[in-house]
Parts: sequence; structure tokens; C-alpha cells
Amino acid sequence: MTSHIKIPDIPPIVRLVGNGIQTIFEFPFPIFASEDLSVSINGALQNSGFSVTGPGETAGGSVIFDIPPLDGQMITLERRMPFERLTDFIEGGDFAATTINTELDSIVAGLQQLEQDQTSMLQFNPHESPLSNIIPDKHIRAGKVLGFDGDGQMIAVPLTGAMAEPSFTAAGTGAITRTTGDKLKEIISVKDFGAIGDGVADDTVAFQNALAASKSVFVPAGIYRISSTLVLETGSSLVGIGDGSEIRTTLPITLIHIAGSYNHLSNLKLSGGTVGLKFAGLSGPCVHSAIVDISIWQAQTGILLDGGYETSKPVYWNNFTRVLVAQPFVNGIHLKRSGAGDTPNANRFLQCRVYSLGATTSGHGVYVEEGSFNNSFTDFEANLNSTATACVRCGPGSNKTIFVNLYTESHGGVPNVRLDAGSIETAIYNLLSASDGASIWDFSGGQYTAYNAGYPYKNKFQKSICNDLTSTLQRYDTEYIDTTGTFTLDLSHSIHLVSSFSGALTINLPAASTASGAMMVIKKIDSSKNIITVSEDGGGAGPDGTSYFLGGENDFVMVMSNGAEWFVLSSNRSPGNTRFYDGTGIYDIDMAVDVYLLSSFGGALNARLPPANSKKAIGRQITIKKTDVSSNAVTVTVQGGAGPDQYNQPLTAQFQSITVVSDGGQWFVIARYP
Repeated sequence: MTSHIKIPDIPPIVRLVGNGIQTIFEFPFPIFASEDLSVSINGALQNSGFSVTGPGETAGGSVIFDIPPLDGQMITLERRMPFERLTDFIEGGDFAATTINTELDSIVAGLQQLEQDQTSMLQFNPHESPLSNIIPDKHIRAGKVLGFDGDGQMIAVPLTGAMAEPSFTAAGTGAITRTTGDKLKEIISVKDFGAIGDGVADDTVAFQNALAASKSVFVPAGIYRISSTLVLETGSSLVGIGDGSEIRTTLPITLIHIAGSYNHLSNLKLSGGTVGLKFAGLSGPCVHSAIVDISIWQAQTGILLDGGYETSKPVYWNNFTRVLVAQPFVNGIHLKRSGAGDTPNANRFLQCRVYSLGATTSGHGVYVEEGSFNNSFTDFEANLNSTATACVRCGPGSNKTIFVNLYTESHGGVPNVRLDAGSIETAIYNLLSASDGASIWDFSGGQYTAYNAGYPYKNKFQKSICNDLTSTLQRYDTEYIDTTGTFTLDLSHSIHLVSSFSGALTINLPAASTASGAMMVIKKIDSSKNIITVSEDGGGAGPDGTSYFLGGENDFVMVMSNGAEWFVLSSNRSPGNTRFYDGTGIYDIDMAVDVYLLSSFGGALNARLPPANSKKAIGRQITIKKTDVSSNAVTVTVQGGAGPDQYNQPLTAQFQSITVVSDGGQWFVIARYP
């Protein structure tokens, strides 16, 4: 060891990095005692867990940790001495070289410590001569920030506007230096204009002022109550954080009106109003706006695209992505024009959904009342309450509307897709129709194309027209009826298999005026003698202007309506179509069968034919035969007129028979036995 420390020109600080294994870390500067060494790990001063070697050595020493510092930890070893004098020289006393050298070494070490401290301090340039390096007095600088005047001298600057003064340079390549204020003004918040967002305060004015002041407005989390429509003209952006940023109204107003072009709405929840989101040009076209990640709740109509009154203000080429319209009370999405403007055209809806979610939706999920040239709905869902009119509807002014990967769901007979008369060239690809109504209810006269459409049957059409059909296998909706009294048919089935085993039955066809073009078959399937009478509901005349009778097993009639009356297309009289009767008095021949076997054993019997001009009699040929051994006659007469061949025809002996036919004017005997 030398007689004293020599203080070399070495900074009294060293920074080292641990590796999780090393415990010994060297420092190259001298210290007088181990207490003069400050040891820190990642900036945290360490007071234990280590030992120090080399105090008093000019070459320095080392720190030995009990536990190796972790990999990547920063170890800082610094000489930090107290400024104190520990020696004193006595007048006339010894003046030892060791003592004075130690004293001088301590002074130099202290100066090095001060120099090290000053290297991290802010300083005036040594070539400047500041008027003062003293900060303003406390009462002057209170509530202010330190700044510099035009001469570069220190001054106290008010906080108001202070952030507009410092310059800001972004990290990007080629970034231009500008004020911090300019940077902060790039996006403003509605809260910068006084919005509260507590669901109680009226934030309308704050929103209006924010939209007037900036093209880009941020909506922080909150519920913002609005009492007047928010209008976005052109090039504006209104962005929130998602459903946490809710704009709400309880008034019958349009919540947000997109009145111009190139606007952007995203990450917002809109609640209430007559219309949640309306597109209609005010001063010009309403085109190329983007609506992304928006949910619209409990509006009468969720989204309305209105072509308006002037063709110079069209609603074209707007894009909707991941939009939810929940609990609409009328329509989810409605395309229309309220005046003589152009129809909404070429608007795109991608991955959007309309969901009643228990609300009593009275209209439609999508209603393209008017719209042309590829308004498209891709990966779209309409899931509605049974109160709806249709899941999807193309109105009389729709032209070339496209649906791809469409999912529709409802119940209570709500049609999945309804095409009105006047709709043109609708295209439907990959329709999953989960409603129990018609998959495609077509009034357009076949003005559509459908591919892979319908569920559970891929194509379940209603009121459709096909000009040329090749069918590999046909199936008919069939209804089985087994009752007595009167049963009225509806248009849900075309084939009706009817049993009158329990008693006579009247089958009423729907009124012809409600069933234009409909074809129906009614067939008697039981072997009883009970007649099935085919008539018409509402007092109509019935098939071919009269009631039609099915008396034998397997008798049937096929009828069709032209919108005014029902006509018989074909009918069947099965072999052995015969009636047996045993009685007295008058027996009216009902023309329901071809052969009547009559017994007058109990007394004289009058077999009375209907009038010759009766519709059920004209052209009909029947046979009447006496079957009993009594002397009581079976007399064949005509109701309201002379009998066959102009007089009554008695059958007085067993097995006598007569065959008659009507030409519409009178009954003629064409055979008699014997």
C-alpha cells in the first residue's frame, strides 16, 4: 500500500450489467473508506447484501454481492463522499506529509464529485452572458411555468396557452417540427366543448360546437343525451371507443344526419329516436361515407337512406361494415326516396345485422322500397319478431338488389324474402331462411334469380311464376280432413283428402276473388254413404256455378279459380258409384251417384229428380231401380215440372229400372227395364 491515495483523472462512477451469475464487480477509482462507495441496482440504493474491497487503494477495488444480480440489471458504483474536514494542524506542531497528502486527496476527490454532478445539469452556454440566472421570485412564478422571452431570458409564463409554445417533432422519418398545440388539435374531444356524458345533462350544444370547430371529433366513454339532430356535412369524423360511447335521445328526432359526403362514423352506440342514422343530401350529394362498428338501439327505423327531392343530391356508394341495428320498432334498414330525387344506389352493407331482440318490429329487417344498381347486402342477418311484415323486402322501386349469404329468421308465418310487384332483377345467393314463412314470396312475376336459397328446402317459393319447368319429382302439400259439418279451406294446401265417415260434410273453397290462379283437389277417401258437398266460402256460387257432390269412395274434383269464380278441371266417378235407400214419401235424387237402388217396401216412394235445367243435372245420366217385392210403387218425378218424357214414370215391380238424362230443357228416358 502506498503512503497515500493518488487521485487519478478517472470519473468516480462506473455502470455495469449483471448476468445472473457474476457476483464480483470492479470499480477503477479510489475510495477512502467502504462507506464512500454508493451501490445501486436499477437505480435503487443498496445498503446491505454486499461487501467492498480496496478502500485506500489508488487502483480502486471491487464489490462482492452475496447473491448475483439478475441478468440485465444495471449495477451503478459511484464514489459519494461527505464534504467534511477530519484533520487540524496545531501551531508549532508536527506537519506530517501523510496528513497533508490525505487532506489534498480528499479535496481533489470532492472536486471530482462536484464535476460529475454538474455534467447532468442544465447550463447556460459559456459564450452567453445572461442578464440573470436566477429564476423569478416565488410570488411571480406561482401557477406558471418557466419559459423564455424573445431575448432568451428566463420568465414565468402563464399556464393558459403555455402548451402552444413548445415545439413538437414526431418520431417518423421526415417529421416536421410544429407546436404542441397543433399536435393536440389534430383530434378534439366533445368534452373539450363542455360535454358531460352522464346521461342526464343535455350535450347537444357541445357536440354541435365540436363538429363546427373540427373535422375530427372524439367521443370518450359516457352517455351523451341529445335533444336535437347532429348533422355531419362533408369530411367529418365522429369516433368513439365502442358501445361505451353512447349518444342517446328520448325525443322523436333523427339522432345523426349524414348530410354530405366522405364522412366517417365508428365505434359508437346510438340509442332512441325516430331514425338512428339518416343519409340524405342537404347542400349536395351524400356519397362515400363509411359507417364502421356502430350499434343502433331502439330507434323506430335504425338506418334510413333517402334519395329526397332533388336528383343532384343522391345517396350513392356509402359503406356500412359490422353495423348492428337492435330492437327497431318499424324498419331496421330502409332505402327510399321521399320526393322526386334519385333512388339510393350502389350502397354496400357488409357483415351487418338487424335483430328485434324481443321488440315488436312492425316493418322489415331490410326494406329496399326504392333503390337501384347493386345495393348489396353481404353476410347479412335479419332476425325479427313475429310481428314483422317480412325479414327482407324489395319494394316496387327496387332494381338489381343483391343478397349474398343472407340469413333470415322469424316465426308466425313471417316471409323470409318478399318481392313486390315492380321489383326487378333481385339476386339471392345462399339464403338460409329459418323463418316458417315463405322463403321467397314473389309478387314480381319471377323478376329474380335465386341460387341455393331456402331452408329446410333449398327453394321454397310462394306465389311464383315459372315459364318453363322441368321437374324430376313433384310433391304436394296435402291436408287430411276428417270431421263433420262445415270446413273452410285456405290457400296453404293444394291437395285435400277428406273423410265424411262421421257424417255429411261441406267443404267450402276460399272465395274465388282471393285465390286467382289457385288449383285445388278435393277427394273423398271413405266408403260411407255420407255426402261431401264442395261449395264456396262467403256465399259464392261454387265450382262451375253450383255445389259439387262427392258421394262415393275415391270421388274427387279438381278446380281452379280465375279470380272471379271456380271452374271444374276434372272429376271422377268411381265404378259402382251407387246409393241404396229404403223409405217412403219423397226422396230427392241429389245427382251425387250414378245408380240409385230404391226400396218402397214400407210404402209408396216418390223419387224426385232435380229440375232439368239444374247445373248439377245437365248432361248427367242416372239409373233408378226398384229393389223390393212389395206392390208399393217407386214413382220417378221431376221437381217443379213434368216427369221424364213429360210424365211421371212408375216402377211397380221388383227389378224394374229406368235410365234418364237431362239436356237442360227436360228429362229423357233412354232405357227402361223390363
